[in-house]
Formats: sequence, C-alpha cells, structure tokens
Amino acid sequence: MVLFPNAKINLGLNILRKREDGYHELETIFYPVGLKDGLEFIENKQNKIIFTNSGLPLNIDPEENIVVKAYRLLAADHSLPGLDLHLHKVIPFGAGLGGGSSDAAFLLKGLNDYFELGLFVSQLKKYAVKLGADCSFFIENKPAFACGIGEQLQTVNFSLKGYFIVIVKPPFGVGTKEAYAGIKPSLPKKSLLDSIQLSPDNWQNSIVNDFETSVFKLYPEIAAIKAKLIDYGAVYASMSGSGSSVFGLFKIEPQIAAIDFPADYFIWKDWIN
Repeated sequence: MVLFPNAKINLGLNILRKREDGYHELETIFYPVGLKDGLEFIENKQNKIIFTNSGLPLNIDPEENIVVKAYRLLAADHSLPGLDLHLHKVIPFGAGLGGGSSDAAFLLKGLNDYFELGLFVSQLKKYAVKLGADCSFFIENKPAFACGIGEQLQTVNFSLKGYFIVIVKPPFGVGTKEAYAGIKPSLPKKSLLDSIQLSPDNWQNSIVNDFETSVFKLYPEIAAIKAKLIDYGAVYASMSGSGSSVFGLFKIEPQIAAIDFPADYFIWKDWIN
C-alpha cells in the first residue's frame, strides 16, 4: 500500500498559559498543504518490521522513528503481520510542518484500512495523540482549530483554495525548548476562530504566531525570510509552528528565483487546491 502523508501549516499560534505539568496550552489553526512524503508498506513473512528510507537522511535508529512507533502501538492491540516499510522523506525536519506526525497518522490509517481493523476515527485519534500532540490532526486531515496542547480539535469550515503558497526553510531547525524560552503566555484579545473568518488580506495585522517574538531574536535569518515573502507580495506570511519554516500566501504566483535565497534553503511552492 502506498501513502502520501502531507504537511500542515499553522495559521496563527497563541500561547495561552503554562500548565502545572509543564506543558503550555495554546490555540492554533492547522491547515493541510500539498507538500508530501511517500510511505509504502508490504506484508512480509518474517513477522518483523524491515524499515528502509530514502530522500532526506533520518540519522536515527529505525525503532526510534515515529512510523515504526505507530506500527508498534497498533500491533500491541491488534494482530498485525511483519511489514517491509519504506519512507521517502521530503518534508524537512524541525520545520513546524508536522511531517513526522503526518507519517505516523497516515500509517495508522493505512493499516486500519488494509487489514480491516474496523477502527473508528475517534479510536485512531486516541492512538495518534500518544505519538504527538499534532498527530491526531492528520487522521481527518481537514482544517481544524486546535487547543489544549494541540490535541483538542474542532473542524473549521474555510478554504485557502486559489491561493499560491511558498514555504521556505533555512538549513537548521528550532528546538522546542528554545522556542518556548522567551514566551510570555497571554490571552489574545480576539480568538483565532473569529480572526480566521476575516479575508487573508487582513490576517497580517490580526493573526500572529507568538513564537516569532522569541525565535526571530535568536534567528534573524527566519525573520528575514518572512520579510522577503511580504516584499514579494504575500498577503499573509508567518512562521509555521515553532519554526523554522516560514510560509507566504499569494494571490498570484510570485516570481521567486533560486538565487533569491541561499542554495541550502528548502523551498516548496504550489497552488492550494
């Protein structure tokens, strides 16, 4: 079975408060985009996982890969055979694009369908949230308002179809700990659920990512990406998640050349369907 796990972007991200367990409560809107990995599994007779990968190097033990963890999680409760599992990695790491979470969620869905496990969406989400706070979003893979630590989801009815998106990531990631280090939690004057109803033309002054305040100080290169996308005509540009990727939404396709960013930057662009 061949699957194509997609990335997501965050439309706004407000850090509301720090909980007693050390986690932060937040609100954000997850939106799926067309940047995709490739994931294939084939049943084998060896009763074990044989994991291979291509594309971006993973540099971790296969058992530490979130896709293998997703298989193990499901196999603990259901009779699953061994698998030859191959991941072709395209979505960059440490980018705030949810690539790993998407890979895991798509495998859960794929195993459920292929082996006819009969799990409902709600049950798949319970497995997914054990793998990552944003992992359950990719089960339904529809625009959603997220709160709590990102695991409480509410589908929102709006579309960015017809906008052109450009995603740019510098050759480094941003650690979650350092991103949170400069955060001062506060309640926004207006909920994202209300702000998102405005035209994207009005988002730049009303929808913010709280992580930008601290991350831009640490990494001015990321702030420069956002500024450049706005210069190119983005009606809205923002860092996704805790970075390090930045995306811009355009009404027309911008004329961005390869020389406009350093050669080691990741750039992906396409129309939103």
